[in-house]
Order: sequence, then structure tokens, then C-alpha cells
Amino acid sequence: MNTPSATTTRHLVTSTSIVMFFFVISKAMGLVREIVIAAQFGTSAQLDAYIAAFRVPDLLFNLVAGGALASALIPPFTKLLTQGDLRGGWRLAAQVINLVFVIVAALCIVAALFAEPIVRLTVGVGFTLDQQILTASLMRLMLVTPAVFAVSGIVMGILNAQHEFLLPAAAPAMYNLAIIGGALLLAPTLGVYGLAVGVVVGAFLHLLIQAPWLIRYGKRARIEYTASLGIYDAGVREVVRLVLPRTVGIAAVQLNFLVNTILASTLATGSLAALNYAFLLVLLPIGVIAQSIATVLFPMFARMFAVNDMDGLRRAFSTGFRVTLFLTMPATIGLMLLARPIIQLVLEHGAFTAESTEMTLTALELFAVGLFAHAGLETITRAFYAMHDTATPVRIGVASVVLNVILSLVLIGPLKQGGLALANSIATILEMFVLLYLLRPRLQGIDGRTLARSALKMLIGAAAMVGAIELLRRMPLAQDAWFLLGGGIVVGGGAYFLTMLVLRSDEIRLALSLARRRGKQ
Repeated sequence: MNTPSATTTRHLVTSTSIVMFFFVISKAMGLVREIVIAAQFGTSAQLDAYIAAFRVPDLLFNLVAGGALASALIPPFTKLLTQGDLRGGWRLAAQVINLVFVIVAALCIVAALFAEPIVRLTVGVGFTLDQQILTASLMRLMLVTPAVFAVSGIVMGILNAQHEFLLPAAAPAMYNLAIIGGALLLAPTLGVYGLAVGVVVGAFLHLLIQAPWLIRYGKRARIEYTASLGIYDAGVREVVRLVLPRTVGIAAVQLNFLVNTILASTLATGSLAALNYAFLLVLLPIGVIAQSIATVLFPMFARMFAVNDMDGLRRAFSTGFRVTLFLTMPATIGLMLLARPIIQLVLEHGAFTAESTEMTLTALELFAVGLFAHAGLETITRAFYAMHDTATPVRIGVASVVLNVILSLVLIGPLKQGGLALANSIATILEMFVLLYLLRPRLQGIDGRTLARSALKMLIGAAAMVGAIELLRRMPLAQDAWFLLGGGIVVGGGAYFLTMLVLRSDEIRLALSLARRRGKQ
């Protein structure tokens, strides 16, 4: 356990634990945020205006900056640092921040000037005149946030590249906290404008909580800020080259969301809401487990590729991918078999009736089928990004979106909103396997035999989990949602992990070994 690889593993476990903790906090606060907003505004016309107004700033941020920019910056930034060019790396980061801020700010100013026609022709096309005016006013206020988030997202990527995960992981929690504060403290007097103010304050807190480390590091390294946009800089051009395919991919995903929204709107009233609720529940384990692991792995991948350590990169990918599948497999089975008590206990309150549960149930069960693939893609795509290849994941992602739309059109008839969920799962599973196949020659192998053995053990563990939950469901007390959910987690999860322990799973043996070692320290 004192080998370099063991040291790296311990660092990975510690860093992932920090990121995962704050991901849990952020996701929990996100649920609280929605509960507070619902209590204040219900399903009022004011809330409709706020949601519609939020779409335009969110779209601008995702298309121009979003996670794509940080992913594109980390590989060349890390390469310069590993070459010992500290000033060059930070000059590149500053130039990218300057360039993106100018572009996003300019787009936001244009959107603010034409807010009313944008609302009237797009997000507020079905609103009354008063709602359209309110939406445009709210949109102008929230258009402050994309430029702030663009800078904050790059800073987050820089800190992750330096293996500093605490503050970036805490930033989303601060954003949610500000919106909750706006709903509780400002909304009673300012109405829906209180929410918009919370969004703006949250964006600044998202940036400011990360700023102290960045400023302190810059002073310690004696790095001076540069006001250059770096338009002719080779490093900036490399970032632009890497980010453009990702932007195309994000646009395709946004188009997919739009198509699904249009299709769901043709179904019974509440179908779109049911689909959104189901996808939100599936995103929780993906965010807590897969994204936290991938966040820690990405700068590690980039550093290994920068020093041409392909053996290390291959081992790190194999370990990260297997651990991700190991942890998300029980979440996949749990959401599929325990969907009803989960929905009943989490959502079935107030206006969310038993009929709403039935509408959400099938969508959640079928979304859960693809949960492990969504999780696996978080690690796979970052391996490509670390090797300066953003085009391959985007091409396969666009093909997946096309397949998703086709399957949605075919399955929506017999399965309603469940058909849209199943189409998403099928397309995502195929996307994961195709990218895994294309990644194999790039890494000169993916430890296929080890991966196959681990996958087989996970399937056996999943079968044991299914059997345990099915036995539990036959008990008379299983009619109680609390008993079924609590018992299912304990009995089903216990069956999975006990089976993995009996099968001497590498992943669970590693976790237990590290736990014992940490207990002795």
C-alpha cells in the first residue's frame, strides 16, 4: 500500500470523498430550493414567467461557456504546468477568462436590448402581454449571471487541475443557498423578483467562494494578471479548437431536450412534469457518484497524458470506470425496483397526487435502466477530453441524440412518457459501449479482462439484490412505503455488497482496505 499507485489511489479516495460530500449537500439543497419555491409560488403565472426568463441566460451560458470550456482548458493548462511553464499556464487561463467574459457579456447585452421580442417569439409565446413584460424584465436582471458563471466555471476548472476540490465543490451549494434565501427573505416583499435577485447573488457567491485560493496562489507564485484576449495565442487557439466540438454536442443535447418537451406536451396533462420529476431523481446518484469521481479523475488523466504516461492513464481509467459502475449498479437496481415508494415518500405531497405518482412511475423505472450508462459516460468522455479529443465524444453524442429522437417517435405511442424515458436509456447505453470501444485503441487497452471480471461480479451482485428485494416485496408489511424503501435499501444493498465481498470483488476489497488503513491513522 506504500507504492506510488496506492498513494494515488488514497489521494483519489480522499479527493472524491470531499467532492462527493459537497455534491450531496448541493443536491439536497437543490431539493430544498424547489420545495421552498413551490411553497411560495405554487404553479402561478409569476413562477411561469421566472422559469421562462431563466431559460435564455441558461442557454447562453451553456452554449458559450458551461462545462465545455473548463474541459477544454484543463488539458493544455495542465500540459504547460507539467512542463514547468507556470507563468505560461496562468497567462493562458487569464486570456481565456478575458475572451469568454467579453463574448458572453456582449451576447447578454444584446439579449437584454431585445428581451421583449425574444420573449414574445420564443419562451413566452403563449403568455399574456403582462406575463411577457414580466418575463422580459426578469430576464434582463438574470442576464447578469452568464458572464459571472463563465468566469467561475473556468476558475473551477483551474482549481480542479491543481487538485484543489474543496472550494469548487462547495460553490454550487452557495448558489442554491442564495436562491433559497431569495425565496424566503425577499419574495414576500419583492415577489418573483426576489427569486431573480437570489439567482444573481448566487452567481457571484459561486465565483467569490473560489476567488481566495486563486488570489492567494497567484501572489505566492508572483503571477501578474494580463488583460490580453490572446486571440493570436497558440494556447488560446487550442482551447477554442477543443471547445467548438463540445459546443456542437451541447447544442445537440439542448435540441434533444426541446424535442422531448414538444413530444411530451402532446400527451396527457402532467406528462412533461412527470418526465422531469423522473429524470431529476435519476440525476441525483449520477451527480453524487459519477460526477464527483469524474471531477477528480479528469485533471489526473490530463496530467498523465501530458507526461505520456499511457500505462498510468489506462490503469487510472480502468479503476475509475470500474468503481463508478460498482457504486451506480445498486442505485440502478434500487431506482428500478423501489421507484414507487421513492416517488410516494419524496414527491407525493400537496398537489402531487397518487395519479401523479402513477404518471411518474413508469418514466422513472425506464430512465433508471440507463443510469449506469449515464454514470459511465462521465468517466469515458473525460478520458477523451484529457487526450485533447473532444470531437469523438461529440460525434457519437450527436448520433445518440438522433437515435434518441427516432426511438422517442417510435415508443411514445405505446409507452407514452415511459417511451421517451426508454428511448433515452437505450441511446445512452449504446453511446457508452461505442465510446468504450473507440477508447480502447487510444489507451492501448482498457484492462478488458479485469473489467469483464468486475462486470460479471457486479451482475451477480445485482441479481442477488433483485432477489432480496423481491422477497421483501412479498411480505405483508411491504404495503407500507417506508418499510419497503427502508427495508429495500438495507436488504437489497446488503445483498449486493455481501455478494461482492464473497466474490472477492477488487473494488470492495480496495474500499475495505483503505477504510481499515484510514482507521489506523
